[in-house]
Amino acid sequence: MAKQAHYNAADHISADTAADPYMRPAFSTGNRARRLVWNICWLLLYRTSPRPLHAWRSMLLRRFGATLGPNCHFYPKSKIWAPWNLICDDLVAVADGAEIYNPAPISFGSHAIISQEAYICGATHDFDDPAFPLLAYAMEVGANAWICARASVAPGVNVAEGAVLGLGSVATRNLEAWTVYAGVPAVRIKERRHISPTS
Repeated sequence: MAKQAHYNAADHISADTAADPYMRPAFSTGNRARRLVWNICWLLLYRTSPRPLHAWRSMLLRRFGATLGPNCHFYPKSKIWAPWNLICDDLVAVADGAEIYNPAPISFGSHAIISQEAYICGATHDFDDPAFPLLAYAMEVGANAWICARASVAPGVNVAEGAVLGLGSVATRNLEAWTVYAGVPAVRIKERRHISPTS
């Protein structure tokens, strides 16, 4: 079954905005203005904050519409494209250099970990359409899942509870619960023992 896009730029941006479809914006003026303000805040207040100030960065994200549970740890070099499309349970960790590109909502379960320079990609383009519109997908990363350093999750891919995506791997299909994946593209390596954060 084909993935269903949460947002298709062709449905929101008029063809009258530019004769050449490659010159059309993917988002409204209001969306772009909101991201500009967030990027200024990220540069001046988020990025420059000391590493231990997780509560400060969480507060900034919440001010821009993020839904965060308690004790989330977002490190100062982490990047969130649209805080208003970020939904986290408690104790979610996003390391330095990790990037969440979320033009559509992306949710993270309790104790999910996104390691250094990992990339969660929430959008692509419809390359079969001459207008090449942006397509954004709602995505989920389950509780206790771990996206290891420099790993990437492709648009529309969901990571189930407890799944692990190994170092530098690329997930192009949904990852099953409590399973370890590695490679490019990532393939199933073995099952992971069920754990709880307190065990």
